[in-house]
Amino acid sequence: MSERVLGHTDIVISPVTMGCWPIAGITSLGVNDADSIAALEASLAGGVTTFDTAYAYGYDGESEKLIAKALGHRRDEIVICTKGGIHYDADRKMQKDGRPATLRRQCEESLARLNTDRVELLYLHAPDPNVPLAESAGELKRLMEEGKTRAIGVSNFDLAQLSAFSNICPISAFQPAYNMLMREIENDTLPWCMKNHVAPMVYWPLMKGLLTGGLPRDFKFEAKDGRAKYPMFQGQEWQRNQDLIDALKPIALRAGKTLSQLVINWTIHQPGITSAICGSKRAEQANDNAGGMGWSITDEDMAAIDAALKARGTPVTKAAI
Repeated sequence: MSERVLGHTDIVISPVTMGCWPIAGITSLGVNDADSIAALEASLAGGVTTFDTAYAYGYDGESEKLIAKALGHRRDEIVICTKGGIHYDADRKMQKDGRPATLRRQCEESLARLNTDRVELLYLHAPDPNVPLAESAGELKRLMEEGKTRAIGVSNFDLAQLSAFSNICPISAFQPAYNMLMREIENDTLPWCMKNHVAPMVYWPLMKGLLTGGLPRDFKFEAKDGRAKYPMFQGQEWQRNQDLIDALKPIALRAGKTLSQLVINWTIHQPGITSAICGSKRAEQANDNAGGMGWSITDEDMAAIDAALKARGTPVTKAAI
């Protein structure tokens, strides 16, 4: 497993990060503590040393608490990335709050849940339109100076916000959506990160399960399944994406890998990408995701993937209102 360095820090991370949103149990079905703990343990056993969570991953910090329960006794072997600035209100509606006092309180609560005195990486989960970005950045910088986190990151930022935040607080990581079908960051924020030695830690590398090949053409989404609002899961876009998957499957077979592993490996070997955040809620998922690192796609297969992506054409990625 090829380790990587987080931005301009000396923090060593794995090319695959376990995304700990699914174990929060808010949008994932069939979640239970035993399976979640098994997934966390399997990730570490498979060489995944980096774990991504957040204050808002769970109505009561379920994700952070499970990390402590499963891996607390191996704290020095893992890199913990958490986020602040989002919470659920009394009606369980997600709210942004980037006020300094809130960021400090959430950081303290996250550390208590994680049973640790510091995290390696603390993100601003999303910019708060009602709070000047400089105020949020200033407080996160103070938390870093106090040793509560070794580095600061930002998530869901545009280019202007990245630049403005970095003028107040040094950024070591940036967390955007990125995968074979969502490559918008290549136009602006990814080049900025490469120029400024910021580590892109990308989420949705498997595009909500689409790029695993596990959703057949005739798949029917349940009424509460949020994926149906995305154009790539609808109509002609859906069919084109299925055509892409059909083209990728023989490449994965030739490589002796699952389709998920091929897609993850492609992602972590794109220029500038530091780590792919892959969600897991069971051990078998964690094992499959970990198998996406530790090897490289051949030049021949990479050319075949590029040809398949070119044939697919530019996807429509913006979610419907």
